[in-house]
Amino acid sequence: MRILVVEDEHRIANTIKKGLEQERYAVDVAYDGTHGFDLASTEEYDVVILDRMLPGLDGMAIVKRLRNESIHTPILMLTAKSQIEDKVEGLDSGADDYLTKPFSFEELLARIRALARRPKHTTKAILSVGDVSLDSKSYEVKRAGTHIPLSSRQFGLLEYLMRNANQILSKDQIITHVWNYDADILPNTVEVYIKALRNKIDRPFKNKKPLIHTVRGFGYKIYV
Repeated sequence: MRILVVEDEHRIANTIKKGLEQERYAVDVAYDGTHGFDLASTEEYDVVILDRMLPGLDGMAIVKRLRNESIHTPILMLTAKSQIEDKVEGLDSGADDYLTKPFSFEELLARIRALARRPKHTTKAILSVGDVSLDSKSYEVKRAGTHIPLSSRQFGLLEYLMRNANQILSKDQIITHVWNYDADILPNTVEVYIKALRNKIDRPFKNKKPLIHTVRGFGYKIYV
């Protein structure tokens, strides 16, 4: 597995690199955002570990540029910010997961494994609910003809909701089907991802009915 670490604090970057190499991963390191973006956009990686605050381009800008260029490499964002609003902002930018500093190396490894085990190819079916369409081959999502960029995890969540349209899905069901079995996911993590998905699917379309609904005490469902 090949991993890119983009982190401007040399001590942290080199510690991560050394630890991952001991786990037999191939690791590249960039110490600024510009170099990190260049590597992430031109080389093939299984996972990108990306610090949020970087010189040159910050982590948020890097993620947005990569997603706009249809580069869907799983991205784990590192940050010292731990408020839920910061997490939502990071996920909205297109990151797949979010790890707050300081963190244990064991947790970092578990999250890398979870991201790397995501299937790279899904069925070719084009799903639709109302005016939202999802192409599971091209990873393209549109609402009312408008392209909506999603992170890999957001895409997986939306796909699961759409494949089970009009059905109530509990948080446990969502965790089981969208995350891998060894991922350390809490129920409120699902809330964070649902909110991030709503910020892209529902809230920008103020003249449209919301599609993602909370069923209090039970879970979530998508319907027209």
